[in-house]
Amino acid sequence: MKVITERFGELEISEDLIITMTKPILGFEHLRKYVIVETDDFEPFKWFQSIDDPGAAFVIINPLHFFHDYMVEVNPKEIEELNVVKVEDVLTYAIVTIPQDYTKMTANLQGPVLINSVTRLAKQLVMVNSHYKIKHRMFETVKSAKTAVPKRKVLAEV
Repeated sequence: MKVITERFGELEISEDLIITMTKPILGFEHLRKYVIVETDDFEPFKWFQSIDDPGAAFVIINPLHFFHDYMVEVNPKEIEELNVVKVEDVLTYAIVTIPQDYTKMTANLQGPVLINSVTRLAKQLVMVNSHYKIKHRMFETVKSAKTAVPKRKVLAEV
């Protein structure tokens, strides 16, 4: 399937890589279909590219790359709609905000995006009673992030 995006141009995406949000990202309830786009020059950051809107793409990270003790506490009923059989199949991402002054970059650890890597169903979970915040500062931990050789590819986490 071909998808036109503002950031990456035309992408050829396998249908089995499309992620369907059962509970959309807050403020973007009209966007239900996404794909994860990885670029080697942007690692460990990835793009959560909307298929519904060519201009909508979120920077995401695996929060464990930056916050080693990060934990998602979730009631099993809250992930029931993702048809999770094994917890290991759930991928967790945090949406990152990168302002002009990148030293003020933050990650939304209170509202992670959970993806069932088997069913490709996803939702944004809001952990209202957690100590995590919507804007966790990241700059101090970015220095330890990996870098890689530039190369664009489209794929989902395995």
